Amino acid sequence: MLPKQYRLKNRSAFKATYKVKNSSRMGGVTLFAGILKKEDFPTKVGFVVSKKVHKRAVKRNRLKRLMRESYRLLLKNGDLGDSQKYMSLIFVGSDKALGKSFNEINSVISKLVRKI
Repeated sequence: MLPKQYRLKNRSAFKATYKVKNSSRMGGVTLFAGILKKEDFPTKVGFVVSKKVHKRAVKRNRLKRLMRESYRLLLKNGDLGDSQKYMSLIFVGSDKALGKSFNEINSVISKLVRKI
C-alpha cells in the first residue's frame, strides 16, 4: 500500500489536477500531472477507474491495485524521474487496461512516469 503522505484524497485536489490539462496516455492508462512544485514536499498520487470502464467493482479495484503497486515499486526503487517535480499525479485506467497482467501495467506506468 502506498504510504499516507503520498495519497491524493481531496476532491478539490483532483479537480485542480484535471484543470491543468497536462496529460499523457499509453496502453489504456492516462496520466494527469498537476502544477510544478515550489516547495519540497512529496508528490501526491491518485488512482481512478470509472464505473463506465466496467460494471463490476472487483474488476475496477483490481486495475487500481495493479497501478498502485506498480507506482509503489517505482517509488521504492527511485525510478520516478521528473515526475517528482509535480504537486500531484492522477493515473486513470480505461477498458483497454482491464485484461492486462501486472508486468504489462508496470511497464506502461514506468513509461508514463518517465515520459511526463
